[in-house]
Amino acid sequence: MTRSLYLTQDAEADALLGRDPLALLLGMLLDQQITMEKAFTGPKTLAERLGGLDVNRIATMDQEEFLAVCAQPPAIHRFPGSMGKRVQTLCQYLVDTYEGEVERVWQEGDPSGREVLKRLKALPGFGDQKARIFLALLGKQWEVRPEGWREAAGAYGEDGVRMSIADVVDEQSLEEVRTWKKQQKAAAKK
Repeated sequence: MTRSLYLTQDAEADALLGRDPLALLLGMLLDQQITMEKAFTGPKTLAERLGGLDVNRIATMDQEEFLAVCAQPPAIHRFPGSMGKRVQTLCQYLVDTYEGEVERVWQEGDPSGREVLKRLKALPGFGDQKARIFLALLGKQWEVRPEGWREAAGAYGEDGVRMSIADVVDEQSLEEVRTWKKQQKAAAKK
């Protein structure tokens, strides 16, 4: 199933995110210390360089070779070495734990929202906040809505908020999320 997303301002990158669960998960992993758009464009960049996104291939690639792919200009992240290692570690975990079937993270055994959150938090590179945002992204834009998903996602799961990538559906909502994030950073500095 392909979903229409507007996360990157790049139609091809958004199309990939709308159909490929690995791309969406990797975009979320990369979403730190760079713009949301750059983070979620990273999977498209990797797919172009690797001839597609394959969790097994990424997991088993020679690390130096994979990091070179990540660092090739334009790099997938402002810290291509450390983030490239995180991408590869996440893919290795997905292969070891879910046989490379990414959607099993949120589908296996008809889990509750709380269980999906627990599984997301267990992913390498995913802390509590990143897991909650990703759960909200799944619910709001991928129509993955296990029982209790909004509660498990916390404030990020609320309807009508503009707090994270989960709420970006057009240019206006992107600006609203940016504004909210700036306000949060300013408040944290006080």
